[in-house]
Amino acid sequence: MQISAPEVVARRLTKRYGRRTAVDDLTFTVQPGKVTGFLGPNGAGKSTTMRLLLGLDRPTAGSALIGGRPYAELRDPLRTVGALLEARAFHKGRSAYAHLRFLAHTQGLPATRADEVLERVGLSEVRKARAGGFSLGMAQRLGIAAALIGDPRVLVLDEPVNGLDPEGVLWIRNLMKSLAGEGRSVFVSSHLMNEMAVTADHLIVIGRGRLLADCPVEEFIERNSRSEAVLVRTPAAARLTPLLAAAGGAVRAEGPDQLAVTGLEAARIAELAAAEGIVLHELTRQRASLEEAFLRMTETSVEYGGPAGTAGEPAAPVSSLTERSAA
Repeated sequence: MQISAPEVVARRLTKRYGRRTAVDDLTFTVQPGKVTGFLGPNGAGKSTTMRLLLGLDRPTAGSALIGGRPYAELRDPLRTVGALLEARAFHKGRSAYAHLRFLAHTQGLPATRADEVLERVGLSEVRKARAGGFSLGMAQRLGIAAALIGDPRVLVLDEPVNGLDPEGVLWIRNLMKSLAGEGRSVFVSSHLMNEMAVTADHLIVIGRGRLLADCPVEEFIERNSRSEAVLVRTPAAARLTPLLAAAGGAVRAEGPDQLAVTGLEAARIAELAAAEGIVLHELTRQRASLEEAFLRMTETSVEYGGPAGTAGEPAAPVSSLTERSAA
């Protein structure tokens, strides 16, 4: 059944902590029916923005609206918005079932809803176990179950694949796509560029609290990629290299029989090789990755004079952006 999801809208959203600006005049819309990736270097203001959307912080200026209302004014918040900001946001002494049953009760939902979401996230077998003994991956699944308890039309997820093993990463990817396919708004932050490349439909990218990009994934990659290279594999690489250079190509050896060529189209490379009787085993345009495009877009947004974002978002070098969390 198709669900009519409300828009998530930030309008000139600003948050200052004394002299430090964590979110700076930020405006964007999260559309229903799409997985919208929320990207930015550490300290960019992503977590602060999500807290503002969920009413956990008050903006210094501007507004954060869900279906045209601030979160605090939603009549049934968990039925409208499901959120995961902190995986271990539960009482350590309670069981997974007790935690979810309590959340269901606050929204007038039947206790059976707790079992339904536990089954959906794969925790039915440990429903009675104390949540305090859960691994990070299990805690992450419980957090996602809590976000789903009210069958919400909007999902706000901060690093949902953190701590999940490869099977779990594939599971959350398919879950987000499925939820968006039902017409829900799915807003998800992540540092895993490869995962966002295959999960997100749209990207919102910020740096130092300011909007850097708001566009589809493919457009972002195209807009922020350097000239794409053509991969050429041939047993006559030494003969072909000077021919390509003479025709205006920039040639880089990638191996004994492999070249990366920029400045020439694949068709022109094929013509030059054919004219000299050079056999080509491969001629492929190399597509830039989301990670490469992201690093290029944000390369001027990671040099901080001091801490940026919230206390939970310390400044960090670019090299930390794509490090995978331990599974």
